[in-house]
Amino acid sequence: MDGNLRWSKKHKITAQKGYIQGLNKINEIIDICLERKIKYLTLYALSTENNKITSVKIIYKIINNNLNQFLEKVTNNKKIKIKIIGERKNLPNNIIKNLLDLETQTIHNKLLNLNIAFNYGSNIELLNIIKKITNLSKNKKIIINEKIIKKHMYLSDTPDPDLLIRTGGYHRLSNFLLMQLSYTELFFTKTLWPDFSKKEIITIFEKFKIIKRKYGL
Repeated sequence: MDGNLRWSKKHKITAQKGYIQGLNKINEIIDICLERKIKYLTLYALSTENNKITSVKIIYKIINNNLNQFLEKVTNNKKIKIKIIGERKNLPNNIIKNLLDLETQTIHNKLLNLNIAFNYGSNIELLNIIKKITNLSKNKKIIINEKIIKKHMYLSDTPDPDLLIRTGGYHRLSNFLLMQLSYTELFFTKTLWPDFSKKEIITIFEKFKIIKRKYGL
């Protein structure tokens, strides 16, 4: 969801207002996914690299100030189950609590599985997988294969993405779900995240539908 800061500079408003506009856009995308009966949506909210920059404090502030409103919308429709993926140990305690509230209060919902990658990086995920398997192998012999690696991924119970969309104009994956994107169809748009419209996302969906996916065959 790239382009919040550039959008705020373009419109000559504060970075905080730009990020709030980006947060509101999430609600629009959720509604589109529910309308289209899409079962899985994963949003890249914060990378491990972004968590080191000064503007991350703005993101924390927005979460603390706007979480209740966002959670109220999600819990009222009883359709969205939220899962947070990424590292939590180096996050502020109040942010960890807020993220946990999102998960616990939506755990029984089933129509849309909303995964939010927060303080996430594929390299850190891979390192955690290796650590988990290593710990298991201390007590018993472990055969390392694709199945056991998948079992210890953050999204072990989620299919690999069919479609990835990156807004903001950059043509890179930025350490996002690198182990899951082998045969994902990639779409890049110059549109900044707060300007990403329903019309554009539907156009991308229509382009995706006519792709003949061969999965390397």
